[in-house]
Amino acid sequence: MAHLQHFGWFFGRGFGPQGWGRPDYRWNYEWQKPAIYQQSVRELERAGFDLLIIEDALSLGSPETLNLRVNSAYGGPKHDPLMLAPYLFDVTEHLGVVPTVNAGAYPPYLAARQFATLQHLSSNRFGVNVVTDVKSARHFGLPELGHDAAYDRAEEWLGGVRRLWHSWGEGAHVNNRDTGQFADAAKLNAFRHEGEYFSFDGPLNALPFDEGDPIIVSPGGSGRGLGFAGGNSDVQLALAPLTVESVTAYRAKIHAAAAAAGRLPSDINILFVLTPEIVASEEEVERIVASAARPTDDVLRQVLAAQSSDLETDLTVLDLDRPIAPGVFGQHVSQGTINNLVGADGDIGSDTLRQIASRKARKGRISDKTGFVGTAGQFADFIEELGDSADNGGADNDGFIINGDLHPVTVHRMLDQLVPELRQRGILRDSFGGGGLRANLNAF
Repeated sequence: MAHLQHFGWFFGRGFGPQGWGRPDYRWNYEWQKPAIYQQSVRELERAGFDLLIIEDALSLGSPETLNLRVNSAYGGPKHDPLMLAPYLFDVTEHLGVVPTVNAGAYPPYLAARQFATLQHLSSNRFGVNVVTDVKSARHFGLPELGHDAAYDRAEEWLGGVRRLWHSWGEGAHVNNRDTGQFADAAKLNAFRHEGEYFSFDGPLNALPFDEGDPIIVSPGGSGRGLGFAGGNSDVQLALAPLTVESVTAYRAKIHAAAAAAGRLPSDINILFVLTPEIVASEEEVERIVASAARPTDDVLRQVLAAQSSDLETDLTVLDLDRPIAPGVFGQHVSQGTINNLVGADGDIGSDTLRQIASRKARKGRISDKTGFVGTAGQFADFIEELGDSADNGGADNDGFIINGDLHPVTVHRMLDQLVPELRQRGILRDSFGGGGLRANLNAF
């Protein structure tokens, strides 16, 4: 039986040139200005989406990889998503906005104060997508850490931010107009934090929250990343093959990590990321799938160029007919990003680069689980199946994050036919309650 699921949008290019490389760019929106994003988020809220997650990358990479980032705007330029958030809150009432934040880039006190401010300004609709990109550390005078150490730093950072948010004890905000007392200093926690990575003092110079802390989102497919999510996240930005079996197994890992941290499985919404291609007819599905079945070398190079930015490795200069050599990717590159290229069960040394790129270039039908091309009805069938309870042969999934530019053309292309279909089946909400993002995520 169908049940409501949560939906979000992953602003995959980040606050950068929306529509670049496609005809959409000729709509002549100025990506540096807020109008294109404001128009898009109004539509996402009307569509019943709970949250928008804004990708970000602080760095243009090493001198050797600068061209990968800027030549086709795959990885840059990017402006600061925290600065964009107030413009998006101004034109919406219910949609949550979740910028990506590098845990090493913002000192805990500054982060806690800025995030608290945005939580108040948005009426409790702010969240943070916590990432551990370490290659940008050099821009902030921080040491570059290994994969697990970066998570250790993020754990300390987030713990410090939360302690600062709660450094105003119960009853500290008196707000008594009759006596003239605004706050009770005796109930403020003037603590001192001396940790492995950060040192700072409390209390925070910002008020506590009436409706709970900002939502914490995290990606990450490694064991350490899943552990971080289990202990800290309200939303897990999940990447896995979207079959009942793999989704069920992934959810079990997150739930086990939550239990290990003393939390309940229901404390985390696990939302899987996908990029659907919604078309009008089965004939159009067949045409698209057939045309992508035999990619040319030029298409393969385009695929590799797009992958190279996130992997900080120029795959386009490698021999298509040889396997990727061990050690090509730096230790800071996440396993989830590598898996996105080679597949979750892939072995970097077993397939040639041509085979890997060909798999990425090919498109499959959502109806037979070989890809994400399909009609709105076929996509709704897929969503409904994964959302069914395990007792009914489904994965009891919480919902999905749709990946795409935050461009009105992209939003409508994805959602025009899909939203009515999902609502008709009782899968997508058509109204919101009050209380902000946390309340919306906990509503079902």
